[in-house]
Amino acid sequence: MTATEPAASYVRVVDSVLEIAISTSDNGSSMDFGGINAGSAALRDLDPSVGAILLVGTGANFCSGGNVRAFAAAPDRGEYIRGLAADLHVFVRLLEAAPVPVVAAVHGWAAGAGMSLVCAADIAIGGPATRLRPAYPGIGLSPDGGMSWTLPRIVGPGRAAEIILTDAVLTGDDAVRLGILGRLVGDDVIGEEALRVARTLAAGPRSSYTSIKELLAASPTSTLSDQLDREEASIAAAANGPTGIEGVNAFVEKRRPNFNGVDAQS
Repeated sequence: MTATEPAASYVRVVDSVLEIAISTSDNGSSMDFGGINAGSAALRDLDPSVGAILLVGTGANFCSGGNVRAFAAAPDRGEYIRGLAADLHVFVRLLEAAPVPVVAAVHGWAAGAGMSLVCAADIAIGGPATRLRPAYPGIGLSPDGGMSWTLPRIVGPGRAAEIILTDAVLTGDDAVRLGILGRLVGDDVIGEEALRVARTLAAGPRSSYTSIKELLAASPTSTLSDQLDREEASIAAAANGPTGIEGVNAFVEKRRPNFNGVDAQS
């Protein structure tokens, strides 16, 4: 993607990390569908060099949710919001299907669809000032962005119902305890730490990460026996693949594995 393209302000590849800005300082850090749609385009035609995806907000918050003022101004609110939800859901489906890990740098507020994207990430990093809130009941709406599917799988159905129905505000500590955030770092280094994690993942065993994501995605609807069969087939294939060969050889030879370029041979 060249710098002259409009989407270049929303997506960039840095050190094999695809960074997608899902909100900007415009409209109070509400979800920016320029970023969502640019992100979808980048995910559809994922650069082979990309080894991790990083979701960021470039304003004061990760994402404060939808632009409610724009909702109110729409001639047909239902059709307007349906169109936004459809675009967001394309993005969420592409994130779920991405063969590389997805990291979220959750500074400030993640409300409404912003919280949905936190739940859609593989790894989410926040800080003491991070706050999450479903926000939908407060404006008389129901969730989108997959929250009604992802949140029950993270925190359990009963806790998810309580959080969404009561429009609970979760602190960073709450979110870590519930498993929505992986961990907290200093508020001023959330972006830096999330990028460091994404860079580390991008330099890691990509085919291994792809298999891990596939196994985790299958797990909720799989029996233990079926999942054991999947694990058996996956680990056997990995052992004979370039990444597995390099990893095992490096361990035996007591050296750091070099996965750069190895996965391209897979």
